[in-house]
Amino acid sequence: MTESLEPIHILLVEDDPGDVLMTQEAFEHHKIRNTLSVVSDGEQALQFLRREAPFEDAERPGLILLDLNLPRKDGREVLSEVKALPELRTIPVVVLTTSEAEEDILRSYDLHANAYVTKPVDFDRFIDVVRQIDNFFVTVVKLPR
Repeated sequence: MTESLEPIHILLVEDDPGDVLMTQEAFEHHKIRNTLSVVSDGEQALQFLRREAPFEDAERPGLILLDLNLPRKDGREVLSEVKALPELRTIPVVVLTTSEAEEDILRSYDLHANAYVTKPVDFDRFIDVVRQIDNFFVTVVKLPR
């Protein structure tokens, strides 16, 4: 098992302020060294990833945590566009959503999501899930630079 000692930049695409706050608290609670950027809709996510205004200086993320139910452009559309662009398709995308619908799970994997995780409603469980995602994608998995 190869361990990554380098912190990575994570892009959280989430429109629910409560879920954003819980994710940020999970990072702080577990002393996760990775940096976290947050955008609140699908259009902003694609602007961030393409380094378009107002995100010209955005750091390329090593991991995307993507909600499906977003305003302006939903997570499925974002996932489809990310995986269609050669310069972005190698970024792992974890769908982190409240939906447990089988069609959402299948569609996400059809669009080449790297993982599909249903958000727990319990705060402690949510923190544990974020920690496990971080451990897997930063410590266990070798990510492209």
